Amino acid sequence: MSIAGISAYKKALSAKEIGDKTKTEQKTKEAEGFGDFLKKAIRDVDALQKEADKKIEGLFTGDANVSTHDAMIALEKADIAFRLMNAVRGKIVRAYQEIIRTQI
Repeated sequence: MSIAGISAYKKALSAKEIGDKTKTEQKTKEAEGFGDFLKKAIRDVDALQKEADKKIEGLFTGDANVSTHDAMIALEKADIAFRLMNAVRGKIVRAYQEIIRTQI
């Protein structure tokens, strides 16, 4: 048996191990990425709601920089974002429940 053949096999095996480690690290990053994505989305919805609250408060206190039009647009943006977030949450919960019900 030639040593060159064994060396090539050893290199291929070590390359496969490195590839497997890289795939595992990528899966971990993807899992963290989804959680981070959800957190960012919730923070964005919260920011839109806070902005709408400030504009409505400014409208009621008579702030000259806030028009009724701006307040209503901010309120609708916050409402749409909240509805979307709630719909996504419902889909995630249903998917989780379906996975739990799956028999092995």
